[in-house]
Amino acid sequence: MKNKVISIIGGVLPLLLLSNDLLAQTEAPTGETYFYDKLLSNLLLVTAGIVLLGTILAIMRLLSVMVKMQQLRIYQEQGIEAYMEEVKKPQQSLWRRLYKSWTNVVPLEKEQDILFDHEYDGIRELDNSLPPWWVAMFYITIGFAVVYMVYYHFGGNGPSQAEEYEMAVAKAEASVEAYLSQQANLVDETNAELLTDEESLALGKTVYDANCAACHGMMGEGGVGPNMTDEYWIHGGGVQNVFKTIKYGVPEKGMISWQSQLRPTDIHRVASYILSMAGTNPPNAKEPQGEKYEASPQAETGTDTGTDTETEETTEESSSPVGMN
Repeated sequence: MKNKVISIIGGVLPLLLLSNDLLAQTEAPTGETYFYDKLLSNLLLVTAGIVLLGTILAIMRLLSVMVKMQQLRIYQEQGIEAYMEEVKKPQQSLWRRLYKSWTNVVPLEKEQDILFDHEYDGIRELDNSLPPWWVAMFYITIGFAVVYMVYYHFGGNGPSQAEEYEMAVAKAEASVEAYLSQQANLVDETNAELLTDEESLALGKTVYDANCAACHGMMGEGGVGPNMTDEYWIHGGGVQNVFKTIKYGVPEKGMISWQSQLRPTDIHRVASYILSMAGTNPPNAKEPQGEKYEASPQAETGTDTGTDTETEETTEESSSPVGMN
């Protein structure tokens, strides 16, 4: 019986390994392929259940045979009367017999009976039973393995390795986005670089229309504040200078500081949008004010090293209540 059970397990084990490879595929099965994969999984699950049940029955049968052999040994050694007395004893339950076999520790005075013949450096080995806690842990791992296989590989309740990978990637991407959003708010007048992508300029235009157009005109032509579309700047051109002017304002000319109302990313975007209006020549543009700013090649990467060419300031500069450029 024992050899038969081992042969069954040896034949089913390769099938279980094959099912594991099939179920570990990264692409989800569809249509006919899905049907046959599911059929194979269910068949393997039924086969595993049959093997497990057969193993339990084999163990029960083996215990029964061991009891019979014990009775026959008593009959041979002590005679028919002792045998009949042993037969009349009530049989213990399966659980009791299993527990007894697990905890079958030989007393110290009988250890000579279970000594092995071999000896190494004066050390003899006892043929003792394994500790109960070790045996219990062993069977717990077997039960856990069965539940794990059914839950993840046959029932489809738990996430597969591919799904766990996708969840981990999504979590990592969310962490990266959160980190980048924090890094974006670290921009200031010392490290701001000119933004040229459409999304950033569109967001900058939204901020400009809501907060800047009232003084500088919808198209940057100027009004109460100076013209944003020419080459002349009162407080320096380039993205870093414009960022600084927006951030700290020009209180003596009526322009407030926006750092308490706009995030650094918004100031960065609106500064880049203002610079994108250069040379658009809107109608009713206000006359130039300040000094001509000539951007150097490094200005496009954020290092404002442009030069201001001195020009005659107009009378409008001294009378303007608001000034940015």
